[in-house]
Amino acid sequence: MFQNITPITRNIIILNVIVFILAMLIPQSYQYLAAFFPTSPYFKSWQIITHMFMHGGFMHIAFNMLTFASFGPVLERFLGEKKFLILYFLSGLGAFALFNLWEYYQLYQDAQPLIVEGLQFSDILKGDFGKFPVRLEGNAQNIVNILSTPMVGASGAIFGVIAAFSLLYPNAEMFIMFIPFPIKAKVLFPITIIVSLYLGFSGSGGNIAHFAHIGGALVGYILVKVWGRNRYRIN
Repeated sequence: MFQNITPITRNIIILNVIVFILAMLIPQSYQYLAAFFPTSPYFKSWQIITHMFMHGGFMHIAFNMLTFASFGPVLERFLGEKKFLILYFLSGLGAFALFNLWEYYQLYQDAQPLIVEGLQFSDILKGDFGKFPVRLEGNAQNIVNILSTPMVGASGAIFGVIAAFSLLYPNAEMFIMFIPFPIKAKVLFPITIIVSLYLGFSGSGGNIAHFAHIGGALVGYILVKVWGRNRYRIN
């Protein structure tokens, strides 16, 4: 299988595996390499990149890398190594941006009762609540969770790859778990995005960063659209 994987795809997979193993050996690395909310006291600028190589467990990285190995080589051959690399990392950055825009909205909503009590929003963004009434502890705890829970995983970047693949190969047939027949990319991928939107807005998606997936997919889609205006520039 790995003999047919293109160089950039292979190297990204290898780097993800190496970082995953190191993170298992050094659990403290999550505090420095996972992506915290930008106003969190734990946030570091390099996390916007390093979070793409961190994963929450074996099944997480296994699913991501198998998915990437399925779509990456085809897209890398079509776009070329340079554009493929640009698409991958810009999709990851798009995932980080949209996820944190949604987190900011959530944080702002939770902050309103605290602001009414006299706290400054700029302080709340840093997790500095001072003294607040007991009845507001729930809101403060939600804010603490946002500021102290990092985002990890390559899923956002990979969603950008899948979006680009679905746009370039809309009639390619793909299989998905629990569905015993193939579905064309132009049908399956929009369904995936709609489900991600529903789970993201409803908050019923557990610990999965659905808006990160959507952000990555949006960037992948836009890049291929822009590059596709001149087919020869893609090649």
